[in-house]
Amino acid sequence: MTERTFVIIKPDAVEAGHAGEILARYEGLGLRLEALDLRTITGEFSDLHYAEHLERDFYPALRQFMTSGPMIPMVLTGENAIAQVRALNGATDPTKADAGTIRADFGEGGPRNAVHASDSPESAAAEIALWFPAL
Repeated sequence: MTERTFVIIKPDAVEAGHAGEILARYEGLGLRLEALDLRTITGEFSDLHYAEHLERDFYPALRQFMTSGPMIPMVLTGENAIAQVRALNGATDPTKADAGTIRADFGEGGPRNAVHASDSPESAAAEIALWFPAL
């Protein structure tokens, strides 16, 4: 099934110079780049993106990290894009991610885990609408 998903190459991976390799890995799965931007977000925008986490203990540190520098949000399209991206990204905790996944290769720990990706068609649609409203 062809579907869209939303991905962010986070500030840590952009700063470390891994964006090109990460993007190449997604394209290597046969996924097509539909939209891409380089931007630094405000705290208010982070609050919109992570609305379900606002009251969680970890959120203040995540907010600070996500607003710390440029990131690359993107929309990818392809067969089973959501599942393919999540498998390639690996476990959220880089120390638990399988070898060869993006997070195992480039993640540092905590919020510094290189990438974010939608976890369902519903979250993909909502995130795409927030980040790329013209789509």
